[in-house]
Amino acid sequence: MPMTTPSLLILPGDGIGPEVMAEVRRVIDWFGANRGLTFEVSEDLVGGAAYDAHGTPLTDATMAKAQSADAVLLGAVGGPKYDVLDFSVKPERGLLRLRKEMDLFANLRPAQCFDALADFSSLKKDVVSGLDIMIVRELTSGIYFGEPRGIFTEGNERVGVNTQRYTESEIARVARAAFELARKRSNKVCSMEKANVMESGVLWREVVSEIGAAEYPDVALSHMYADAGAMQLCRWPKQFDVIVTDNLFGDLLSDAAAMLTGSLGMLPSASLGAPMENGRPKALYEPVHGSAPDIAGQGKANPIACVLSFAMALRYSFDAGDEADRLEAAVGRVLADGVRTADLILPNDGGAPVSTGEMGDAILGALDSSL
Repeated sequence: MPMTTPSLLILPGDGIGPEVMAEVRRVIDWFGANRGLTFEVSEDLVGGAAYDAHGTPLTDATMAKAQSADAVLLGAVGGPKYDVLDFSVKPERGLLRLRKEMDLFANLRPAQCFDALADFSSLKKDVVSGLDIMIVRELTSGIYFGEPRGIFTEGNERVGVNTQRYTESEIARVARAAFELARKRSNKVCSMEKANVMESGVLWREVVSEIGAAEYPDVALSHMYADAGAMQLCRWPKQFDVIVTDNLFGDLLSDAAAMLTGSLGMLPSASLGAPMENGRPKALYEPVHGSAPDIAGQGKANPIACVLSFAMALRYSFDAGDEADRLEAAVGRVLADGVRTADLILPNDGGAPVSTGEMGDAILGALDSSL
């Protein structure tokens, strides 16, 4: 039986999303033309763009496309023009719906410092040079989804309520994802929570420990309170390899780790779920950065995080690890050559930044050189 062409749904979203995604489309075309790696690509709306067109941040039809696609690649959502909207239809609700209904429970956020950018980090070069860690964040439960939630009136004042809630099975599956990933890296996992003050943290530590001892005795497991983990990320991040943590702490820790590398414009992410019938995990890939409305439409955005998100898709959804390595190496080569968008130029550098499209040109040129 002939193999079907894998499907890829592209959701550019808002702000700089369409600009950085345009460069990814060029990279996708390059792999089709030069490596015989083709995809059935479709495109749709999400976030504010979907609200403007349909009155909702994600239509049921787009949700159905995402459920059936082999992978979803998203740009960014949100912007100040949507701040006045009701919470239920804010652009971010479209992204949360994708994560929830696709059951994308494991969010992989790498923090890798390219050698050419080691001086760009706010930390000393020897602290970040060679940094390569992976934060595995639980994505579909915890305080962002727990009930009850809302703003209520008690007596003569308002009270805001959010509930941190985890089941044993929710913790176990993200722990397994982290342990499996560690086996492909350095066989080391650090689990972070707040077991000293939160019952959900006590359960988290117990379940992760049980899974590690019973199923992954070959993987070294350590535990750390999340606030101490944040401090250690700033002190000596290279002590970590794979970090597994809950939804809230993962959100905070991964953004802190992102800045160790110098720029949010450099960092991709993958959100993975259970395997589909074809064996591929349900998956959504997106840059860690936001929609950056202040520079949208100006050609200033750095497309590297979105390009590297596609590299993660090649690795985790399409079994094309060698081609992912090729793309990541091309990005490294471009940076080593001194090509910089505005976010990668220090105040005293004096260099002229390249545009979004020019960075895309440079990456394609490096890919050509890899043949």
